[in-house]
Amino acid sequence: MATIAFIGVGNMGGGMALNLVKAGHQVRAFDLSAVALERVVAGGASAASSAVAAATGADAIITMLPAGTHVRAAYEGELFAAAASHAILIDCSTIDVATAKALGEAAATRGLAMVDAPVSGGTAAADAGTLTFMVGGPAAAFAVAQPILAQMGKAVIHAGGAGTGQAAKICNNMILGATMIATAEAFVLAEKLGLDAQTFFDIAAKASGQSWSMTSYCPVPGPVPTAPSNRDYAGGFAAALMLKDLKLACEAAQGVGATVPMGAEAQSLYQLFVNNGGAVTDFSGIIKLLRGATA
Repeated sequence: MATIAFIGVGNMGGGMALNLVKAGHQVRAFDLSAVALERVVAGGASAASSAVAAATGADAIITMLPAGTHVRAAYEGELFAAAASHAILIDCSTIDVATAKALGEAAATRGLAMVDAPVSGGTAAADAGTLTFMVGGPAAAFAVAQPILAQMGKAVIHAGGAGTGQAAKICNNMILGATMIATAEAFVLAEKLGLDAQTFFDIAAKASGQSWSMTSYCPVPGPVPTAPSNRDYAGGFAAALMLKDLKLACEAAQGVGATVPMGAEAQSLYQLFVNNGGAVTDFSGIIKLLRGATA
């Protein structure tokens, strides 16, 4: 089994790191949050005093950090220098495509193997080890990263060269954000037209309106018992994170001259929801905004 440095063991990274422990790896964890670190240590990881201490001599270095600025600072400031020549560098953060490409190129110039491997599935999938990984980077680097990622997910897909994992992630989440709004709108309209929510779900789930947002993550309580709507939209995938991904998608679209009116409108609505107190609410809670309520 491998020695794996895991930098950033918060809501997503914590569950991922624990699945690597369960797979038999020696996991050295580092996080600025003592609470986050305590959780993974209780699950069998060892606490490192710094990112460098975690990374030194490790066979793999995995990062799960908030934004591109943090990822760039981590690798350019410390991790590139600390990484062993044989180590595979895996960034699972969701960041901008340009930064992912730049870091991939910087790693290559240093003779290091690196992939960008953002995830889909949320905290429940991170804990259960059923994430989907979208991976960008050289084929040889992907071959090394794939067995490690497979121990944290149900699907590990090579998207192409450096940055393409991030491109796939933001395009996917633009679809998710827009379809959740459309799904929530439909349930609110159905309610106002006198349709029972369960009855409408039973019909639409088997008709052309079916989507993941409806059948796996229904924004109204009842039809999908595991959905955050049954917990007053607590947990799951925070609206602030959906807004972050939509912003990344719209920025990327602007950079390449793509027209994304639905993505832009979804960004505007999630911005309004976050501004009204919905930042930590699950993104399906956007239905509250459509009902005229605050988070």
